[in-house]
Amino acid sequence: MFATRKNLRPTRTGKRTAFTLIEIMIVVIILGILAAIVMPQFSDASHISREKVLKEDLRFLRSQVAVYAIQHQDRAPGYSAGVPSAAAFADQMTKFTDVNGNVGAAQDATYKFGPYLQKIPENPMTGKASVRMLADGAALPGVAAGTDGWIYQPSSQTVLSDADGTDTDGISYYKY
Repeated sequence: MFATRKNLRPTRTGKRTAFTLIEIMIVVIILGILAAIVMPQFSDASHISREKVLKEDLRFLRSQVAVYAIQHQDRAPGYSAGVPSAAAFADQMTKFTDVNGNVGAAQDATYKFGPYLQKIPENPMTGKASVRMLADGAALPGVAAGTDGWIYQPSSQTVLSDADGTDTDGISYYKY
């Protein structure tokens, strides 16, 4: 494996042609130190990118809820027979709808609106795509529970992250 003095052949100039064990160990130690310096930067970068994805997903969800409301005579998505429902929200945002919010499987003259999303996005902080639907008149929670991906209040068309914790600037994910 490693060269020893016996099997080293001197070159024409009389120098060795292989590295010693000490030289290899020094190189490995230097590479380990460099890796230890660089690794925290990569872990911060992945956390920061998840924060940016969360902000972008919230912006997109909010804009699509607003587009739905505009196209459906100022009615927010998420109502089924007048009652807020997470299943109705998912259907109305991911399928074709008529002007009253009824869902259809295919686009036609009646079901001409949508879909607004391909699917409900996964919250990058919680890893969940579920929506906690708040009843009409229910107050927004004071803090995130971390049990769902998103919190939605149809009466105010408010979409919030249900991720507890704070970002690198100390801002709560719930306050995004």
